[in-house]
Amino acid sequence: MSVTTTMRKTIISLLFALSGTTGLAYADTLALQDSAPDRYVVVKGDTLWGISGHFLKQPWRWPEIWNMNREQIKNPHWIYPGDVVVLDRSGGTPRLKLLKNERVGSNGEAKLSPHVRSSDMDNGAVPSIPLTSIRPFLDKPLVVEENELLTAPRVAAGPDDRVVFSAGEKVYAVDMPDGQIGQVWQAYRPSQPLFDPDDPEHKRVIGHEVTYLGDLVVEKTGDVTTMRVQTAKEEIGVGARLVKATESEFLNYAPHAPQGDIHGKVVSTYGGVAEAGPLTTLVINRGAQDGIDVGSVLVTWKAGRPIKKESKSEPDRFTPAERSGNLFVYRVFPKFAYGLLLDSTEPVNIADEVTSP
Repeated sequence: MSVTTTMRKTIISLLFALSGTTGLAYADTLALQDSAPDRYVVVKGDTLWGISGHFLKQPWRWPEIWNMNREQIKNPHWIYPGDVVVLDRSGGTPRLKLLKNERVGSNGEAKLSPHVRSSDMDNGAVPSIPLTSIRPFLDKPLVVEENELLTAPRVAAGPDDRVVFSAGEKVYAVDMPDGQIGQVWQAYRPSQPLFDPDDPEHKRVIGHEVTYLGDLVVEKTGDVTTMRVQTAKEEIGVGARLVKATESEFLNYAPHAPQGDIHGKVVSTYGGVAEAGPLTTLVINRGAQDGIDVGSVLVTWKAGRPIKKESKSEPDRFTPAERSGNLFVYRVFPKFAYGLLLDSTEPVNIADEVTSP
């Protein structure tokens, strides 16, 4: 059997057509890298974004060169280490094809190796973006909505007069009507409120930054709930807020332009760093209510700097905004979203703009 007969058919259908300005992003000609290879062997640690970067100048547009359809962008678990990606230049538009169930021999030739595949990412499927960079934020919030913070249960006391507690110690919580024995809750310390930079009076709070402190398990329920500190990243103090622990699955959506013309701003950076670099999580002031979903790609822009005047009569002028990177949205809330900064050429700061690509 020849290698050709084993070639997986190109994934059918063009990426779903989007209307308006979003659709224009898909109408442009795909630009290949000047040194794009004819084939690439997938290795452990690769991401779909990184693989496509070997071929495309705009890696986020890889669903187009793969010819993906609407359903396939929701679950692109079909590439594994050892698979061979081939660039097909024979048509009017370049396409990537996948040689499945192959391995590359010592002579450089692909060899057939029948193998049952699983779509479970834990079995080695290549993710869209680096999971190690976002895993801490999949089940632990960086920002919580204001109402959630105000109504959350809290650590109210310990068995003595101390006000801070560490792993293994008992504490008492209140306002936990749905607590159940054996249930795990996460403790947080509220930090600063995040004001929407689009509010001219800077009074509209879209969420609160929080610091994760540790996990507690329910030992006895009641009006006052008895809990045990299971793990403590930091000391857990009286007043710490509690959020029920959940297992948040990463939705491995393929990158795509959002369904609308998005204009927003960066409101927070992980760790409060002044200048965010590659693989940093950013919080933006746009969310599900604005048309953002998991996999949405946005462009970050370095804000223009004021130009020094030589006289008072000169108008206020600014340097042009400069494109600084791509942001892959991986967790979405109604009013804000988390995104991973990729392909950044300049540091990103709070209040920098984010737009549709």
